[in-house]
Amino acid sequence: MKLWGGRFAKETDTLTDHFNSSISFDQRLYKQDIIGSIAHVTMLAKQGIIKEEEALCIKKGLMDLLEAIEKGEVSFNEKMEDIHMNIEALLISRIGDVAKKMHTGRSRNDQVALDVRLYVREEVKELQRLLLTLMNTLIELATDHTETIMPGYTHLQRAQPITFAHHLMAYFEMLKRDYKRLEFTYHTTNSLPLGSGALATTTYPLDRDFVAEQLAFESICENSIDGVSDRDFCLDLLYSLSTLMMHLSRFSEEIILWSSHEFHFIELDDAYSTGSSIMPQKKNPDIAELVRGKCGRVYGNLLSLLTTMKGLPLAYNKDMQEDKERIFDSIDTLTMCLPIFTAMVKTMKICPQNMYKAASGGFTNATDAADYLVKKGLAFRDAHEVIGKLVLHCVTHDTSLEELSLDIYQSIHPIFEKDIYEAISLTTCVNGRSVKGGPSTAAVKAHLQKARLFITTHSFA
Repeated sequence: MKLWGGRFAKETDTLTDHFNSSISFDQRLYKQDIIGSIAHVTMLAKQGIIKEEEALCIKKGLMDLLEAIEKGEVSFNEKMEDIHMNIEALLISRIGDVAKKMHTGRSRNDQVALDVRLYVREEVKELQRLLLTLMNTLIELATDHTETIMPGYTHLQRAQPITFAHHLMAYFEMLKRDYKRLEFTYHTTNSLPLGSGALATTTYPLDRDFVAEQLAFESICENSIDGVSDRDFCLDLLYSLSTLMMHLSRFSEEIILWSSHEFHFIELDDAYSTGSSIMPQKKNPDIAELVRGKCGRVYGNLLSLLTTMKGLPLAYNKDMQEDKERIFDSIDTLTMCLPIFTAMVKTMKICPQNMYKAASGGFTNATDAADYLVKKGLAFRDAHEVIGKLVLHCVTHDTSLEELSLDIYQSIHPIFEKDIYEAISLTTCVNGRSVKGGPSTAAVKAHLQKARLFITTHSFA
């Protein structure tokens, strides 16, 4: 007989048991379920709803059960549907009928809402730790390459010279926003739903603020209907992780390009590459490709839960059982991707000469040549036209701006002088862009200093 079976005249069908059960995946919430139950029982005793000795017996039984689960000594039963009913049934079998008092003043609706919030809150902190490790790896790599010149791109066409450090720190800023999104998710999660009951609280004199304090929640859910039907915090998490995966996917795409023979800006370490079953020369960037590919499943989890929630009337509906597999899978995906991605980036070999050679081609210094004319007094639009004509001449004659004679420069416009060659050198082009946020060595070093401060002020003890 189910713990809720008093109203029913016969047992549920085996197919119903299997279809209705969530224990196959929500069993990972066992710790959160037990911790929440201990806080709830402590409050029940404090309020005189159950006896102190009953609470002590239940809490000891729960702690013993937690230890047994973690030792692998406990098997969960599909007929008990979910982790909540399994824990309660196991506790009754261990300590007797006193365990039945544990559920006084609560519903599985507010119980599961609590468990998921406790779980998300814990996992967000772990994801932030992994994220900080990756961010620190980017800082270390960028510190070594503040003078490594490479081409910056728009439309995947060489555009202007930058430094490798500047490029890496663009990803640092993306990840910093990801960190802050997770911080927001933590705070939207950190409100106690327990005490909401099924949807309308209870007639028992619960002290919800006491339970919130016991479980380190910042606040309580102020509306009991919202307390059991809210999954916005799950959506916040899935959106945050989708955006983070998008950033990792973009970075992976560049690593894949950079490691190709056509670019050869980097070489991936053997430990984070794979070979071909038929082509012995191949060294494939499979780790980056898998990270790029797994982005789609995290997107799918977000869209799936958004779709599940969009048509639900208040308050709780069993559809919401679909939240757990979505958040579990996304968390597992990021927990797997972040460490290996960090290790891949940390160990890749940088090829500065190839980066510099690429920056030397494609007229990446053309904008600086135009700026040179502007500083000589020419209007920018006129300067743009002059340099365009020079680039066309170079393309026609298979040469570069650096290789043109001063006579050719002056044949296009007499304002050119010998100092044009210094003005269009790649080092001058990069370091001349010393505006805050720019690629100059000084600007990037200032950025790195701020980045290190962010890591220091957000690191976990």
